[in-house]
Amino acid sequence: MGLFQEIKNDFCVPVKRDPALHGKCEILFNYPGVWAVIWHRVSHRLYKRNFTRLARFVSGISSLITRVDIHPAAVIGEGLFIDHAFGVVIGETAIIGDNVTIYQGVTLGGVELSQTKRHPTLEDNVVIGAGAKILGNITIGKNAKVGANSVVIRDVGADCTAVGIPAHTMAKGRNRSPLSHNKLPDLNKEIFTYMMK
Repeated sequence: MGLFQEIKNDFCVPVKRDPALHGKCEILFNYPGVWAVIWHRVSHRLYKRNFTRLARFVSGISSLITRVDIHPAAVIGEGLFIDHAFGVVIGETAIIGDNVTIYQGVTLGGVELSQTKRHPTLEDNVVIGAGAKILGNITIGKNAKVGANSVVIRDVGADCTAVGIPAHTMAKGRNRSPLSHNKLPDLNKEIFTYMMK
């Protein structure tokens, strides 16, 4: 797919995924996450063609304007929606699949200094809650959810929900709606209930 088609698709993402959008004009001024993804598409293409300094420059300007830090080498699929966007950090070796939703304050960070794959992989249809930290070369499986402010340091299976610090994986198939963060399981409550029984 060409760059302009990707950018056109990126502009359509909030229309499909944000109930707060009341007109396409708002995308131009109120969606820094969309702009961050678009500028990443440009910097990523430059990076792949070995214009690394120019790619980092474009990435730096985008970061100043959008308050989203995406390394130009990160691989991002179609339909990424970074809602509210501010404070999102996506590391160099991160891989993001299609139709992923990331809320503000999320970090896809590394935990090693070696020049290897050291950032997370998010498979298709993953939802990452506000303030969550996904650290290291781990995989968040298809349709998985990570609760707000969780710290994930281990793989999360497909269709699972991870909550807590450090995050624990809950049963498959819970909380199918991507916006129902208020319905995420309460791990502490479940543990205390179990202990009381």
